[in-house]
Amino acid sequence: MKRGLTGVVAMLTLGACATVHESFAPNRRPAYTLNCSGFVRGWDKCFEAAGEICKTAGFDVIDRSDEDADAVGASRSGLFGTKTNERSMVIACKKPAA
Repeated sequence: MKRGLTGVVAMLTLGACATVHESFAPNRRPAYTLNCSGFVRGWDKCFEAAGEICKTAGFDVIDRSDEDADAVGASRSGLFGTKTNERSMVIACKKPAA
């Protein structure tokens, strides 16, 4: 039981920051898809990552989604499941002021 709980805590800790994938906005400017899903990642992690990417130029939120989801895991002691939240948003950096 202790080993399973340690694994869950490690998984939650490692997943604490937003994941980022480069893409393109509909108007063809560079965009970024940010994923901040799960128990310990909230919208704050997405906004923090967007700020780190775009710096002082700022950013436009092109799309944002928030859906309930199920999370299922397994270990030697059995299966477990819980509810979680899938959060993602697509941002594009604004052009720096001239």
